[in-house]
Amino acid sequence: MEVSLSDHYTLPDGLVWTETSPGNRRAVLSHRPEMMLVAFSFDKGAIGALHSHPHTQVSYVAEGAFEVTVDGVTTALPAGSSFIVAPNLVHGVVALEDGLLIDTFTPRRDDFL
Repeated sequence: MEVSLSDHYTLPDGLVWTETSPGNRRAVLSHRPEMMLVAFSFDKGAIGALHSHPHTQVSYVAEGAFEVTVDGVTTALPAGSSFIVAPNLVHGVVALEDGLLIDTFTPRRDDFL
């Protein structure tokens, strides 16, 4: 069976950014049915509205700083921080400065494809 590079690798020039709300956009970096890696770019002041989903989510603050709320607890997180969200917990973010989150979801968020 022949496997193409696109089955294993995503290069920056191949990313497709989708605007999700004013000041926010996302790009699916890699995925399989059991897992997905997604980049979320935020302008300063942009909001990732409170929401929940049945996926486990782990997020890494790659750039900037965010006010993060998970299950009613709010914390300011600088670059280099991370947070985890169990399935169905309400969570959201506010970008305290321009920033980038790298999120992993399990299983994959089919609604992002």
